[in-house]
Amino acid sequence: MMRINKHIASNTELSRRKADKAILEGRVKINGKLADLGSIVSSKDKITIDEVAISNTTGSKTVILLNKPVGYVCSKNGQGNRSIYRLIPANYRSLNIAGRLDKDSSGLVILTDDGVLLQQLTHPSFLKKKHYLVLLDKTISKQDIHKLITGVDIGDSRLSKFLAINKISTLNYSVKLGEGRNKQIRRTFEKLRYTVLTLNRVSIGKYELGDIPVGKFEEMILEK
Repeated sequence: MMRINKHIASNTELSRRKADKAILEGRVKINGKLADLGSIVSSKDKITIDEVAISNTTGSKTVILLNKPVGYVCSKNGQGNRSIYRLIPANYRSLNIAGRLDKDSSGLVILTDDGVLLQQLTHPSFLKKKHYLVLLDKTISKQDIHKLITGVDIGDSRLSKFLAINKISTLNYSVKLGEGRNKQIRRTFEKLRYTVLTLNRVSIGKYELGDIPVGKFEEMILEK
């Protein structure tokens, strides 16, 4: 979904300002009705200028939500291991990974051809919340819970901080991060002498794993 002037600017030689002028002059219609400056349109709408339809040249973007099994790597060539790209059809194998998981972890992996979305999901400045379910070898002490929130030195340029950590049962915890450094959760717990037995990611930002079976995926189409 997008504003009508942006849609016109994306699919014609008109600038947004000139698109606004055409709208005010009554030259633009959406599905046969006069458009106004605040109109929101999708790729399914028929947009005309001076009764001539404009085509949607920007197309749509694809997002794949994959439930990664343990034992698969987030790499196209696999480097001798099974790649997650084996789990999706060949026509999707040009998609890029937005947020990797290590070989021993499972759960939500997002693949997309949307460069803007890729940047939003991977760059730390966007602070996309990631939610994990973690099974440990022992119960976390209150002192260590405090350290996980305030920061643990894992040898990087900055401390590793969890946005939230909540106990689900004796050894099971819910962990939320605002970033995604390499094996950050495992390294953070190891620094405090805990071993991660299983790690499963259930969401990244607004994207949730839901009931997607292990090794399967769901496709989303993002309208532009």
